[in-house]
Amino acid sequence: MHIGDGLIPLEQAVIYWIAAVLFVALSLRWARKEMDESMIPIFAALAAGIFAIQALNIPIPWGTSGHMIGAVLAAIILGSPFAGILILTLVLIVQGFLFGDGGISVMGANILNNGVIASFTGYYTFRMIKGSLGMAKASFIGGWVGIFIGALAVAIELAIAGTFPLIPAMIWMGTFHAVIGVIGEGLITAIVVTSMMKTRPDLVASSSKVAVPA
Repeated sequence: MHIGDGLIPLEQAVIYWIAAVLFVALSLRWARKEMDESMIPIFAALAAGIFAIQALNIPIPWGTSGHMIGAVLAAIILGSPFAGILILTLVLIVQGFLFGDGGISVMGANILNNGVIASFTGYYTFRMIKGSLGMAKASFIGGWVGIFIGALAVAIELAIAGTFPLIPAMIWMGTFHAVIGVIGEGLITAIVVTSMMKTRPDLVASSSKVAVPA
């Protein structure tokens, strides 16, 4: 789901940068208010793990890629989609500037898709269904929804940019990530969340209410 430089015109990329910066700022305010010292090691471990799983890229035609994200996992463990945004932003910055994975000019779009859209859609899906389905199924579905909706957002952005038509973009991105969401994102999210609930439930803040710091 990394969009590369040149696939989105600069004037369009600027809009995504502005939106991404706004959400990152809100995420930083959340972190200052809600995160304490006990959450920092978990935050660091999640960032390292997400960086590792995103290294497994599957090339998709027209220059983008398919891979797991990890944003919903971070949001569930730390109790807020803002956590997913922060971690994915850090991961994308390292990938883009140090390893050339994903573009610099379009990093705003990548943060929106991988961080903002995936975190919010997946986390709130999890929150809505966990009472009726339980942690394992809700985590699986939340992880799947996050990666799938994020992939569709990529398709829409590339279609707006004129890189390739909307329907083929939706089919390619949607199909690849629907499969990745089942065998990768959803499964890993469910396994990690349920394992932590069994061994260290005190480290899972999934019942926390989300609020934007004043």
